[in-house]
Amino acid sequence: MVNFRELFKVVAKGIARSKVSIAGAVMTTLIFPFLLVAALLDMQGVIKNPYFGFIIYMVMGPLFVFGIILLISGILFFKSSEDIGAYTFEYLKEQFTMPGRYSRVRRLILLITVIVNVTLIVVVIFSYSAFRYTESTAFCGQFCHSVMEPEYITYQNSPHSRVSCVECHIGEGAKWFTRSKMSGLRQMVAAALDTYSRPIQTPIGALRPVRKTCEECHRPEKFHGDKLYLKNKFRPDEKNSHVQTAMLMKVGSGGYQGQRAYGIHWHVSPDNTISYRYADSGRQDIFEVKLVRANGQESIYRRKGSIDHLNQQGGGGGGERVMDCMDCHNRPTHIYLSPDEALDQKLLSNEIPPELPFIKRQALEAITRQYESTEKAKNGIAMQLMNWYRVNYPAIATGNETLLAKAIRGTQRAYMENVFPSMNITWGTYRNFIGHKDQSGCFRCHSGSMRTAAGETMTTECDSCHILLAENRSAQDVLRICSE
Repeated sequence: MVNFRELFKVVAKGIARSKVSIAGAVMTTLIFPFLLVAALLDMQGVIKNPYFGFIIYMVMGPLFVFGIILLISGILFFKSSEDIGAYTFEYLKEQFTMPGRYSRVRRLILLITVIVNVTLIVVVIFSYSAFRYTESTAFCGQFCHSVMEPEYITYQNSPHSRVSCVECHIGEGAKWFTRSKMSGLRQMVAAALDTYSRPIQTPIGALRPVRKTCEECHRPEKFHGDKLYLKNKFRPDEKNSHVQTAMLMKVGSGGYQGQRAYGIHWHVSPDNTISYRYADSGRQDIFEVKLVRANGQESIYRRKGSIDHLNQQGGGGGGERVMDCMDCHNRPTHIYLSPDEALDQKLLSNEIPPELPFIKRQALEAITRQYESTEKAKNGIAMQLMNWYRVNYPAIATGNETLLAKAIRGTQRAYMENVFPSMNITWGTYRNFIGHKDQSGCFRCHSGSMRTAAGETMTTECDSCHILLAENRSAQDVLRICSE
C-alpha cells in the first residue's frame, strides 16, 4: 500500500529543495482555483465576453501548464548543490539495489508519473479548448473589436450569419490551417501595433479555394430554371410610396448532368473556362476576357486601348485570374448596402414607420452627411430629424413622440450597420458585383466595349440574365402582372 502521508512528505521535501519548484508550486496553486471556476463558467456559457475566453485559454491555461513544468523541472534538475549527483549512474544503481532506498525511489516514480499524467491531461484539455476558442465566431468578430466591428455587424445581417467564420476563412488540411493561422497572427500583431489598413483592403488573398468552399453547400449541378425576384423600394415622397420591381432571373444551369448551359450560371459550366486580366487590385478594371470552350476553341475579348494603358501604368496591382463564384458573388456575407437600400429594408420591416410623412427623404438626407464618429452620427441624425419634424410637422414632434423616436432609431441603425467612420468605411466603399450598379458588376465585362479581333462583341442583351416584368409599380400591379 502507498502511504500518502509519506508521499506528501517526499513531495514537499523535493519541492522545498528547489527555488524553481517553489515558483512553479506557487504559480499553479494560485492559478488553479481561478482557472477551474472560469472554465466551468465558460462551459455553461454564463459569460459571453470574448476577452473572457482569451484570459482563460490564452493566458491562464498556458501559465498553469508553465507552472507545472517549473514544478517538475525543479524536482528533477534544479536541486540544491548537495543533490547535484543524485542522478548519476552510481546513485541510481544504489537507489535500486538497496532495499531501504528502493521504496523511496518507487514513491518518487509514482509521484512523477502522476504529475506527468495530470500535466498531459491539462495540456490536452486546454490546447483543445484554446483551439476551439480561436475558431469561434466571437473570437473572429469581437476580439479585435475596432478592426473587425464592420465585418462582424455585416456578417450578422447576412444570409450566411449561421455559417461560422472558419467555414470560409480556414480550409481543410494542414496547409490551409497553417496559412490561415499565420495570417491571423499577422493581423493580431497589426491590430496591436495599430498598423492595419483602414478600410481593410479587398479582395483577401488568404481565403481558401473559393469553389471548394461555396460548393460544400451550393451544388452547381442543381442550378437550373428561373427565379422570380421582387425588389422593394420606397419613394422619397410624402407617403413614402411603396413600389416593387419584378424580374424573372434566369438562374440557368452550368450544363451539368446532360443539361444545356444557359443563363447566369453559364459562367461556371465545365464546358466553358473563363479567365480575365484586370488592371487594378479590386478587379474592377477588366480589360481582357478569354473563353475556352470544350472543343478547345478560344475567343479573346479585349477592350480597345486598355493594354497600352496598362503598360503605361506599370500594372497597377493587376493580374490574371480564372473566373469563379467570387467574381460575381464577391460579398456573399459582409454585405454593405447603399443608403437607399438600407432605408428601404428598415421601412419594409417597419423599423422605420412608413406612415411618417417624408421619412424616407429626410432619413436619406440625414444618413448621407459626413460624420466624424458613430456617436456624432447618432446624435446628428436624431437632431436633424427631430428639428425637421418640429418645424414642418409639429403635431408629430409633440403629439406622437413614440413614432418619431422609432423612426430615429431605425435610421440610426441603417447608418450604423453600413458606415463605420473609425475604419474609413462610408457609403460605397465596398462594391458589390451582383447586378450592374454604377457601371460595376456585370458591366465590367458586358459593357459593349469588349471585342474579339474578328469584331465579335461580348453580349449586352439584358434578356440573357433576366426578364423585367414590372418596374417601380405598386404591389397590386405587380401581383396582377405576374399572375397573367
